[in-house]
Amino acid sequence: MAVGKEMVKAEVGMEEKEKWLMHYSSFHQILLVGEGDFSFSLCLAQSFSSASNIVATSLNPYDLLIKMYKKAKSNLEALEKLGAHLLFGVDATKMKLHTDLKMRKFDRIIYNFPHAGFHGKEESRIMINMHRDLVHGFFRNASGMLRGNGEIHVNHKTKAPFSDWNLEELASQNSLVLFECVAFKREDYPGYNNKRGAGSRCDKPFPLGACSTFKFRFSPTGTNILGNMNGISTHTRLPLTNTVSIDYSQIFVGYCNHAVETLGRSDYNVGYTVLEVLRLGFERYMAEGPGRTLTGYINLMQEHQLLSRSRTAFLRRMLLGSDQ
Repeated sequence: MAVGKEMVKAEVGMEEKEKWLMHYSSFHQILLVGEGDFSFSLCLAQSFSSASNIVATSLNPYDLLIKMYKKAKSNLEALEKLGAHLLFGVDATKMKLHTDLKMRKFDRIIYNFPHAGFHGKEESRIMINMHRDLVHGFFRNASGMLRGNGEIHVNHKTKAPFSDWNLEELASQNSLVLFECVAFKREDYPGYNNKRGAGSRCDKPFPLGACSTFKFRFSPTGTNILGNMNGISTHTRLPLTNTVSIDYSQIFVGYCNHAVETLGRSDYNVGYTVLEVLRLGFERYMAEGPGRTLTGYINLMQEHQLLSRSRTAFLRRMLLGSDQ
């Protein structure tokens, strides 16, 4: 199946001119997360004269969405006519498991001004932690949904208390590295209307102030691939964080990033998780590029086995040491 630039050409049967709006190309496969009235998605689609490369999602179900935002229905209808794939009820912290997303990879994943809702003062530690949990969950999911040179973009305010979320730290816990941060200006995106998204004033804009587009890339060797091992001191983190291949990291980032979740919950079905990772890993490996064979995947399995043995031995030593 043709992808990216080739897919666009194949669908229209002719050479297609690439169109850009800021950081985004009509040849990019783009996923938008947490859309409000879908005006940002529509802005991109109208700039490209097509939305065939756009998947736009919202946490809210459709019926609620069109009640919350006056222009949501017309924006969605326009996007549909331009060929967008629209999804509703998509949780940014669980989206990689969504039926329509779990086998997709994207060049750009965009989350505009993530916010966990209005449950207190923004400067309160409770609110900051709620926002951080949301962004951490988003990064954990998005990191495994990128194509080879894909990027995750988060538009976010840069002054306190919003700067206290520390996006770079949250990203690094999910094998992502910040490589660029540029000023965000709403006027660069004609027709985009930022929305509060909650409460009686959900359709009202919020003051943007100083804000930027934070750009992240997947970096299996530049950061700790095992993520944030909360509750385990630095010297007892699992080994081999910098010795796995890029192919292995891209296929099995979900497995590596969920060590705490797998080992720290009594209700977690570890056997099912591993089998599911192996099945999806094979499908992703074969879909990543033409000409791939079962032999190549078996080589990754051998690498997987070596890493698993090393992790098991390390955990055994750690647990035996704690009993002494």
